[in-house]
Amino acid sequence: MSARPQPASAVRPYDVERVRRDFPILATRVNGHPLTYLDSAASSQRPRQVLRAIEDYETHSHANVHRGVHTLSQAATGAFEGARERARRFINAASVREVIFVRGTTEGINLVAQSYARPRYRTGDEILISALEHHANIVPWQLVCEQTRCTLKVAPINTRGELDYEAFRRLLSPRTRLVAVAHISNALGTILPVAELIRDAHAQGAVVLIDGAQAAPHTRVDVQALGADFYTFSAHKMYGPTGIGVLYAREALLESMPPWQGGGDMIRTVSFERTTYNELPYRFEAGTPNISGAIGLAAAMDYLESLSLEAVAAHEARLLELATAQVGALPDIELIGTAAHKAAVLSFTMRGVHAHDLGTILDAEGVAVRTGHHCAMPVMTFFNVPATARASFGCYNTEEDVARLVAALQRARGLFG
Repeated sequence: MSARPQPASAVRPYDVERVRRDFPILATRVNGHPLTYLDSAASSQRPRQVLRAIEDYETHSHANVHRGVHTLSQAATGAFEGARERARRFINAASVREVIFVRGTTEGINLVAQSYARPRYRTGDEILISALEHHANIVPWQLVCEQTRCTLKVAPINTRGELDYEAFRRLLSPRTRLVAVAHISNALGTILPVAELIRDAHAQGAVVLIDGAQAAPHTRVDVQALGADFYTFSAHKMYGPTGIGVLYAREALLESMPPWQGGGDMIRTVSFERTTYNELPYRFEAGTPNISGAIGLAAAMDYLESLSLEAVAAHEARLLELATAQVGALPDIELIGTAAHKAAVLSFTMRGVHAHDLGTILDAEGVAVRTGHHCAMPVMTFFNVPATARASFGCYNTEEDVARLVAALQRARGLFG
């Protein structure tokens, strides 16, 4: 499977102005200017459909789930488990037993690191990641290596910000126990060839975890078609609420994994002598879950599919092509990450201007971009920059947003020229 969008002719017409009307926050003015929100890779905005779903639950159905026989508890449980089934369909998991609700991608990765990897790995075992990874897909594996004395290997990237796939294949070996890579780089937008990567890793007997935080909002994910062993993503990057995400894992793997956290709902029986654990997926969901978050996530999935993920991807690809050409043509701008296959992320620097200063100037013009190392410090080190400015596009962005970004950058250059 590829994250590349279908040709525009293959998807239905996309009415971005209608989409924008679904997002109340886009009517906000910032420093006297219309908000130009170009930070969806960090956290996307929420449509009314998601806000209303959460409000309806909180107003009419809130109670704790799984434990109560009263009407509100039954209604809350039905909505929560309905959200799990919605997530199963969204990624085409084989069963709801394979869908674990977590706080987000970071928790999903840590759960796999501590429940799957830590009990199994020993000296001589290897974990392979790429040099493109977010800190959330680096640090948990470093912790496992410290805990087990296994070894972390890193596949390099090239100057376009693409995975050096031949180097990756050379690093794969029978010692490779787990491969963990992003589907799409958050710092550069690079799309990794995850289907091929999974195939090659499986040929060496390794399991594969895919960080799908940046992919789920932009492409259709089919975990069965991919053959992924673990796939995790967050709601807040796909027009849903913060504090909720999904870890998909193959049922056979989950059955072999011990609980990561203890407490309510992950147990079947408890005595001072012995505890027995609940069935899947509840064994990995200790404590009261983020019920309203799960409901909001389900509404976000409904919303994305109502727009057509293919149509959204095609729209974003057009904006990225336009922004790449226009921003890249500005004097003193260097684009960081020019992979042949990218999602809707444009990272850049301006000569003589620190990224944080540049972001502050853009904000004065109402343009919201992310600045810094983007929780990907090794990427910044590779490109020999302390930080970049990152514009990222979502379903609601327009060509006018690109024009406002370019105009704000021109004004910034004038201030420092």
